[in-house]
Amino acid sequence: MEHSLDWLGLKGKVCAVTGAASGIGAEVARQLALAGAKVALLDRNEAGCVELAAALQSQGAQALVVGCDISDELQTQAAALAVQKQWGQCNALINNAGMLRSASLDEVSLADWNAVLAVNLTGYLLCARAFKSMLSAAKGSIVNVASISALFPQSNSGAYSAGKAGVLLLSRQLAAEWGPLGLRSNAICPGMIRTALSARFYEEPGFEAKRAAVTASRRIGEPVDIANVALFLASDRSGYVNGAEISVDGGMSSMLMDMVPRPGYNQTK
Repeated sequence: MEHSLDWLGLKGKVCAVTGAASGIGAEVARQLALAGAKVALLDRNEAGCVELAAALQSQGAQALVVGCDISDELQTQAAALAVQKQWGQCNALINNAGMLRSASLDEVSLADWNAVLAVNLTGYLLCARAFKSMLSAAKGSIVNVASISALFPQSNSGAYSAGKAGVLLLSRQLAAEWGPLGLRSNAICPGMIRTALSARFYEEPGFEAKRAAVTASRRIGEPVDIANVALFLASDRSGYVNGAEISVDGGMSSMLMDMVPRPGYNQTK
């Protein structure tokens, strides 16, 4: 059966995806292309975007590669102009680019702390402002990919949790300030998602089963699980969803009490 996402009404819509060269961003771009959207691929890894764009174009999709470091204001502005020059008004921005530099809070260097926040938080603001021309159409959607780590601290991860928590408040503030002007802003909090960066962990015997056991769905998420929600939020189908935070974690955030030892009751096996 042919896989069609036409019901989302994204066909012909102009969508920009940051961090599009790999992982969740690449899958969001693939699903947008499948839905018929025109997809701009933004990433510092321009070669990765070129490879993805070629694959999408071979399937008849429209894809534009824009090399961009989202922590650089001038580059984000140039990227937005490049998209507008190619296709006109942007309809949706998926803020997804991110990075992690592991360290405990007492050991993380100020340089690493600032580098992570520059991409994971400030970069989202810079991209939102670069693409705020959507306001002129009084219609558009910003989807901010945060993390379950924004809700629950992830130790030894430097500025990662703090930055992602900031994304949630940034997303709400964008909704509050720009919502009256027609531009929606929502956030997604992915849980454990299998990407190229985490794939090697799952090669360890028993590791995946242990992780899956702390989710209500008893499985590890895939990038498409996040992409499906991102497409919904980018589309007019979510037209009355604004300032929301959606956890896509297989129910992991609902499992706290099941982690408490209760002989004869625990089901996390």
